[in-house]
Amino acid sequence: MAEKHGSLSINSENIFPIIKKWLYSDHDIFFRELISNGCDAITKLKKLDMMGEYTLPEDYKGKIEVIVNPEEKTLKFIDNGIGMTADEVEEYINQIAFSGATDFIEKYKDKTNEDQIIGHFGLGFYSAFMVANEVHIDTLSWQKDAKPVHWECDGGTEFDMTEGTKTDVGTTITLFLNEDVLEFCNEYRAREVIKKYCSFMPTEIYLSRENTTETQTIKASEKLDTDVVVEEIKPEKEEDELKLKIRKRPELLNETQPLWMKHPNECTKEEYLEFYRKVFQDYKEPLFWIHLNMDYPFNLKGILYFPKINMEYESIEGVIKLYNNQVFIADNIKEVIPEFLMLLKGVIDCPDLPLNVSRSALQNDGFVKKISDYITKKVADKLSGMCKTEKEEYDKYWDDISPFIKFGCLKDDKFCEKMTDYILFKNLDGKYLTLPECLEVNKTDPDEAGENETEEKASDTEVVDENGNVVSEEKPDSEENAEEEKKEKIIYYVTDEKQQAQYINMFKAAKMDAVILTHNIDQPFISQLEAKNEGIKFMRIDADLTDTFKAKTSKKAEKELSDAAEAISKVMKKVLKKDKIAVKVEKLKNRKIASIVTLCPPLYFLPVQKSIQFAPSGKYTWRVLATFSNGWESTE
Repeated sequence: MAEKHGSLSINSENIFPIIKKWLYSDHDIFFRELISNGCDAITKLKKLDMMGEYTLPEDYKGKIEVIVNPEEKTLKFIDNGIGMTADEVEEYINQIAFSGATDFIEKYKDKTNEDQIIGHFGLGFYSAFMVANEVHIDTLSWQKDAKPVHWECDGGTEFDMTEGTKTDVGTTITLFLNEDVLEFCNEYRAREVIKKYCSFMPTEIYLSRENTTETQTIKASEKLDTDVVVEEIKPEKEEDELKLKIRKRPELLNETQPLWMKHPNECTKEEYLEFYRKVFQDYKEPLFWIHLNMDYPFNLKGILYFPKINMEYESIEGVIKLYNNQVFIADNIKEVIPEFLMLLKGVIDCPDLPLNVSRSALQNDGFVKKISDYITKKVADKLSGMCKTEKEEYDKYWDDISPFIKFGCLKDDKFCEKMTDYILFKNLDGKYLTLPECLEVNKTDPDEAGENETEEKASDTEVVDENGNVVSEEKPDSEENAEEEKKEKIIYYVTDEKQQAQYINMFKAAKMDAVILTHNIDQPFISQLEAKNEGIKFMRIDADLTDTFKAKTSKKAEKELSDAAEAISKVMKKVLKKDKIAVKVEKLKNRKIASIVTLCPPLYFLPVQKSIQFAPSGKYTWRVLATFSNGWESTE
């Protein structure tokens, strides 16, 4: 081909300064772009082979080679993909306008990094000029009789294109680095960046140092045709195998089949844990995980982990890594995750997600909302399934995840509907109950059962009509059921186990139960449950004495209690210097439990419903023990 010198066809001035400054926020992103282009080229060549338009060599293995040369200050990206002809170089490299650069500049020229681009616009190759003073391309197309092409550009708008010397199909891109970014031709720095962006790309990526003097030792039987033997190491024993010292092989840096691309049935527990440790550098075992695998109506794969969190010392913000066809896009994409699931750690691979938009636009995208809804549904399905089939494990995790699940119920009505029957409540014995199970407790007072049976029997024998025939007063089943439904089903709860210890003891003595609700989110959560579930009421354990604890009294006993109330009233008025105090005394069934006093407003210096204890020291003399703001006081 004839030599050609020309100008890049760009419908805007100073494209390269714009690219260098802010097309990509991180200068190391060029690794991802150039390697991704190489992967695409290899994929296209394999498709040509499948279609019968090209025949791959028998020993063909698609790969990307990254070669660093600190001495020459260069970086090489080599792929054995589809390659390019001179016409294709002219179209895809020289005419940048085809990639959408003009529209890009016009739309985003006034934007700042605050409205950062998370995708790309086909300008991936030109990210090389962020770090390079000069870029060379050597390429040979797969097409029959194609001639190799050499292209070079010094970062301006002019280029030179001549016939090249490349003999194998594929493309080599050579970057001559700027002085201020020479770190990228350091082998260790290059490895770090490639692992960050390319750990799970579908094509093998190898890193090596050009003209390295480093060696490694292998068995003779493991020698490859590409190995350069430096020395033979004779075995110390005859039975030992001959070993070879060879030039250090290129290092494989990626995993072409990441765990999220596999079917959940193919993955083991250990693989999930190993993947978690590898990706998130967190060696605390996660609570559990959810494998996402959806093909319709959109393509979405991924794994979400519920991490174990120390609420006192750690941040609860998680990390969701976003990939596009195994290409790393963003380190933490919050837009696709519901707010209440921000504690999660995981990866999401979604080729259908729009990338060439700003973060703010992504937040308002309808497709993103569908993804978020899908993730919410999968989380609800996972939790409900665990509650049904792995109840013991579910109980074990509940204390860690309950605040977030309850927050999710407050934020998302659909999630709340799915999870209502699988929310757990810990009772007084430390057992975890679902909401339906909580509604089954406290239905019958064991102390009153016998009395009710006697009354029912007496009633049955005493009710007759005018003719002397026995009349049943039983109501039709429908009426009884209707009345039962109208009755509020009360669930008692504890907010402070120490402060409400006496009430807890009373409940246990009466064989009644209550649930422990001590988290800040519990109050709005139970209010929501009451609003969404008619007939369910949550009542604090010390809000009032129920009929369960009150014993039936005779008229004589009622008189004694009234006198006692009057005596206590006088004492309390004297001590508190308050005239408007009403005292009510009721007899408890359990004689072993001290009496309970519940103080209510207007006693401004006592919290509402603050419980205090007192016990009789004589028939009508009471010792009152009350807690005040200045400590304990007693009087008779």
